[in-house]
Amino acid sequence: MNNLKTIFIGTSSFAIPILEALIQNKHQILAVITAPDKPSGRKKELALSPVKQTGLKHKLSILQPEKISNLYSKISQLKPDLIITASYGQIIDKKILDIPRYDSINLHPSLLPKYRGPSPIQTAILNGDKKTGVSIMLMDEKMDHGPIISQKEIKISSDDTYQSLEKKQSSESASFLIKILPQYIKGQINPQAQDENQASYSKILTRQDGKIDWSQSAQEIERKIRAFYPWPGAWTDLNGKRIKILKAKAVIKKQEASLPTRDGFLALKLVQPEGKKPMTGQEFFRGYIRE
Repeated sequence: MNNLKTIFIGTSSFAIPILEALIQNKHQILAVITAPDKPSGRKKELALSPVKQTGLKHKLSILQPEKISNLYSKISQLKPDLIITASYGQIIDKKILDIPRYDSINLHPSLLPKYRGPSPIQTAILNGDKKTGVSIMLMDEKMDHGPIISQKEIKISSDDTYQSLEKKQSSESASFLIKILPQYIKGQINPQAQDENQASYSKILTRQDGKIDWSQSAQEIERKIRAFYPWPGAWTDLNGKRIKILKAKAVIKKQEASLPTRDGFLALKLVQPEGKKPMTGQEFFRGYIRE
């Protein structure tokens, strides 16, 4: 559907292909709402969200409220046909969600009601799932709770990291939305309520979540390394120094540059000691481990 007056709400890189697809398909983007700029790095310089960077590239109007509820009057004045949200980070008030002519739509990177919340991609990898997906849903005042417009399954490869799976789901989400949206606008789709008995939740991740528990199986640790790459990163302590494990493989028998786990070994492929550049597992063992 061309020329739909649309407000786009999002923050992370997951949302970029979706915004780009709406622009390419001639949506009239009235405004882009994203998170405020935040201090980043050692110098604490203000960092723009990936969605803001994309919006500026296309010379779109950018709004960055501390609380989106403060934009009710502004959004009402814009009179959007649609609000489309992806990876924003705030719960949006129902009075805002009810403004658009065709309602407010969210794209979520899981097969809802599985893995509601902020870290569905990481959680799917952590749990060893073979598939995930994307859900297009109507928004209500609860988190990832509204009726499902449509869903698409996506395979999780055995070597997928958070980074690679996010890119896969983001790209699929964009093309899937462009396919499904005209059908929804024409009234050809009847959104279905989620089954609350099947609901599960993902959590906000912190750096501490990345600490490796060596009493776990090699497979569990490998999944953590993949799920938390590149952030928050999987890490362990050695002689008071933090060691990030960027890439590793669960193996049954002891190999060169491998560490014991509850069952089997973790073969280190790429490691980054604190304050150092990434190095191979062999380089790490030669410099840091005495067998």
